[in-house]
Amino acid sequence: MIDLRLLRDNPDAVRASQQARGDDPALVDAVLDADARRRSSLTDFESLRAEQKALGKKVAKAAGEEKAELLAHTKQLAERVKARQADANDAEREVDELLYRLPNVVEGAPPGGEDDYLVLRHEGRIRDFAAEGFTPRDHLDLGEGLGAIDTARGAKVSGSRFYFLTGVGARLELALLNAAMDQAVAEGFTPMITPTLVKPETMRGTGFLGAHADEIYRLEKDDLYLVGTSEVALAGYHADEILDLADGPRRYAGWSACYRREAGSHGKDVRGIIRVHQFHKVEMFSYCAVEDAAAEHERLLAWEEAMLRKVELPYRVIDTAAGDLGTSAARKFDCEAWLPTQDRYLELTSTSNCTTYQARRLGVRERTETGTRPVATLNGTLGTTRWIVAILENHQQPDGSVRVPEGLRPYLGGLEVLEPVA
Repeated sequence: MIDLRLLRDNPDAVRASQQARGDDPALVDAVLDADARRRSSLTDFESLRAEQKALGKKVAKAAGEEKAELLAHTKQLAERVKARQADANDAEREVDELLYRLPNVVEGAPPGGEDDYLVLRHEGRIRDFAAEGFTPRDHLDLGEGLGAIDTARGAKVSGSRFYFLTGVGARLELALLNAAMDQAVAEGFTPMITPTLVKPETMRGTGFLGAHADEIYRLEKDDLYLVGTSEVALAGYHADEILDLADGPRRYAGWSACYRREAGSHGKDVRGIIRVHQFHKVEMFSYCAVEDAAAEHERLLAWEEAMLRKVELPYRVIDTAAGDLGTSAARKFDCEAWLPTQDRYLELTSTSNCTTYQARRLGVRERTETGTRPVATLNGTLGTTRWIVAILENHQQPDGSVRVPEGLRPYLGGLEVLEPVA
């Protein structure tokens, strides 16, 4: 959640953030109104409690009719104290409920919706397949030819948007994710295999039970959620703890299966393995001091780009518009790889600066010279199943084989080319 003091001291900044996201700024005024009622109720409650204590001392010294009158007054006062306490509690619950509905305050992101991103730069060379004399095949045709992807049997076993990675397809995913994990470890991240089922308070604390809650799988009988990213488990890892960040950010790299309903995206990227219900991912997660968050965000982006260079993909970096940010993100950079068969860019990585939004919800703090305060949390993708799409399409050869990027060859036993199966 956002800092309530920020809301009180600078409500216009929060209203502007809501407008940049395309959300209702009236929610800001609703929080302020509930907060004013809560503080008024608490003031009345504390005043009545003080009066109640003073009256108690008088009762102890009184006798006869005076004592009877004081006791009657004490009873009436107790009822008023109870009522004002209930009012304060109700207002506090309303404040909390409304605060949980407010997304993070945007920091530097361009205003607008999904199509209003800002392109920061292009990297790598886009192949000219026409000049090379052949028409590129899409990743599913290539994957089936290599014996690497089987969506037909995935659908037979589990339904639409499921798949098998087979043979070199399975090896390619493991190579990619192991390369990602090795890079993370080399940069000082602690490797983590994370739970894929989490409690409601963890899912809610990370901000995933808001506008996109319909994309999350829930096990009602167990009251648990399947995660769509290991960010959720990693954010909850230090819930209700005080961290020592004196030596710098605390960084984790989580490897997990991920599950998403992909609600509302019917007919979009349904062919192959671009938009699926289950995939694997290595996710970077960082806890750091608030003052270091912007610099840490740039570091996460640099590590993502280093991975993209290892697999030799042409890509662009975009500054995501405010209206396309997740609830918890104050700013987000995406790296999108060129997809030759669709003549467009495809998102492969995202890195988000969530400032103190998740930490406030989950109670993650750091110790400082003057006490404790919420930390900042950041996340960034270092490799997912979807990368296979871009790798196959960008490194394909006229005969349907696929050149293995040099950065992945050590993870595939030195294999240089993925050959079609007979």
